[in-house]
Amino acid sequence: MEELTKEVGWIWATLSLVIAGIAQGKNRSGFAWWVLSLFLGPFALLILLFTNKLPSPAPESGD
Repeated sequence: MEELTKEVGWIWATLSLVIAGIAQGKNRSGFAWWVLSLFLGPFALLILLFTNKLPSPAPESGD
């Protein structure tokens, strides 16, 4: 039973990092989605997959 708990923990942690990477690819806060995914797990992934990519931020002028 303890081994199963460890495996699920590692899978959950790995999934949260994958979700953070996907969020950054959609121009969203990777850290915020990482924290959210720690609580929601696979449900955060489903939510993120159905969200649109945000436009890239406008570059700041160097005047």
